Amino acid sequence: MSTSRYQPSPFIRGSLLLHAGAAAAAAAWPELWKLSTLAVAGNHAALTTFGLIPRSAVLGPNITRLPDTVVNQDAVAITIDDGPHAVATPKVLDILDVYDAKATFFCIGEYVLNYPDIAQEIVRRGHRIENHSMHHSHTFSVPFVGRLRREVIAAQDAIYKTTGQLPRFFRAPAGLRNFLLDGVLQRSDLQLTSWTRRGFDTVNTDASIVAKRLVTDMKPHDILLLHDRPTLLSEASGASTESIAPILQALPVVLQSLRDHGLSAVTLHQAIPPAVQ
Repeated sequence: MSTSRYQPSPFIRGSLLLHAGAAAAAAAWPELWKLSTLAVAGNHAALTTFGLIPRSAVLGPNITRLPDTVVNQDAVAITIDDGPHAVATPKVLDILDVYDAKATFFCIGEYVLNYPDIAQEIVRRGHRIENHSMHHSHTFSVPFVGRLRREVIAAQDAIYKTTGQLPRFFRAPAGLRNFLLDGVLQRSDLQLTSWTRRGFDTVNTDASIVAKRLVTDMKPHDILLLHDRPTLLSEASGASTESIAPILQALPVVLQSLRDHGLSAVTLHQAIPPAVQ
């Protein structure tokens, strides 16, 4: 874990000053308590709103595109969330091999422990595994700092002990977070990463639509988001993996489009050296 001092974003620093000022004003002029309370409530509403915007950098640094460097001039990052999955992930790896493409897998810590052989195979084939929390809780953006830290560190440990790779990037479940997360990530030497464009393949099983969302107006430095874990509801339906994991049909379309446009699929680790973060 890093020993560097936490550097809050300008908005967080302003929020702290506002809280201190509101408390001081209420103490000095009790008749202003309603105004002070309203200011604090408004600030909390703003903090919550920015936490619901996955690509926002107001609460702290957030990678939404690859750096505009010579190395990345023809590069696109394909990121794949929520695995590893026993059936879908090995098929995804085979597709990537066909196109000689590399991807970044934002894996859930408990699934890495459940499927260590698949996690190790991801790494063996030249891809990278990054941190997507330990349990991918739907309430991830709600807890205070203690639980956030446990979710992040537990996933770091699970991935490192299983693969020998220590993640440098973190993606919040569903992209949602609260204002405390940035401090946890800074102290763990992790960089919050979202995306440039997403396929919405967790809510749409039509692979052609998923692929179209990703390739339309695709440009160098884009970060694309797909998922290799079908929803539990879909899995419970008894449908085939191919029909409930659109990535298996959409990914070849995306990779062929990259090839047609002279673009290459790289990992975040390749595109963003530590000194650039």
